[in-house]
Amino acid sequence: MKAAIFVGPGQLELQEIPDPHAGPGEVVVRVGANTVCGTDGRILRGEKSKGIDRGVVLGHEFSGYVTEVGEGVGDFHEGELIGGVPTIPCLRCYYCQHGKEHLCTDATIIGYRKNGGLAEYMKFPREALDRRCVFHAASHLTPAEVSLAEPLGCVLNGASQYQTQVGDTVLIIGAGPIGLLHTQVNLLLGASQVIVSDPSEPRRAIAEKFGATHTVDPTATDLEEYVRSLTDGLGAHVTVVCIGQPTLLQQAMQVTRKTGAVNAFAGFSKASMSEVDPNLIHYGELRITGASNASRASHKRALRLIGEGKVDVKSLHTHTFALDDVVEGIEFAQTGEGIKVAISPDGN
Repeated sequence: MKAAIFVGPGQLELQEIPDPHAGPGEVVVRVGANTVCGTDGRILRGEKSKGIDRGVVLGHEFSGYVTEVGEGVGDFHEGELIGGVPTIPCLRCYYCQHGKEHLCTDATIIGYRKNGGLAEYMKFPREALDRRCVFHAASHLTPAEVSLAEPLGCVLNGASQYQTQVGDTVLIIGAGPIGLLHTQVNLLLGASQVIVSDPSEPRRAIAEKFGATHTVDPTATDLEEYVRSLTDGLGAHVTVVCIGQPTLLQQAMQVTRKTGAVNAFAGFSKASMSEVDPNLIHYGELRITGASNASRASHKRALRLIGEGKVDVKSLHTHTFALDDVVEGIEFAQTGEGIKVAISPDGN
């Protein structure tokens, strides 16, 4: 089969490798879609390679149709559409034992250590099934919708850190796919105002379609003054940074009211450093949180919300590239011309 192989930092090659087959406790799927993450772009640019095995098939936002069921597997059947969380927790380390399995120190990550979804076929290893990391998808969903449960699960994890309350004002910095998911989730949580900041007019228009109550161009308008004008001079209850620019962390702290929360959701390059005024934290009693990965529960909840139509991920999927054009597809996803790009074996 064809597969996109991580050869080394900044190197991705489409190669022919043996088809996977299901051993005991395993399931093989014909890949339906693997959506492109910002991390894939960082890998392609050589900005991320830690934790990724050379020779592995990349792709961690995946879904597929079952083609082979291994001995002892009774939960999944040929032909059905399934997806899964890529982080397989060890269930033994400190974090797994304290309800934070998404921070597992000995996790096996599909697409980093096990072959992922940028291929014609993909195998869910036994540990993924044994540890309940693979899920049935509602029959009416498309493969891309099922794949997008992965980033939504991560957003739900982020929301559990910053804890929006009913009636809150939330500022989302960045109107990319992640910012648009945070917009929808915060509206579900009962935020009365969701402000989306992005310099792109088309992206701001998309944010409004997804329910943002206000949008602003931070290059043309003073963001702090704008947010305070909407909040009786107090600032946002919650600010979520969805763009990996270190300078935005200081800006986020400046626009957040005292006792509010700032969430550094975006992934930042390894060498990134941010200068911040610690007195904003000290005197403002700010809560600074992060967000990394998703738990099995978050992923399952994401699939349920998508299946029930409470979070619209279908509209996020704007472009599909064939596996033969995988590098072009990942590069296109970084241009911002679309919203969410999917890679499928045949481009459909």
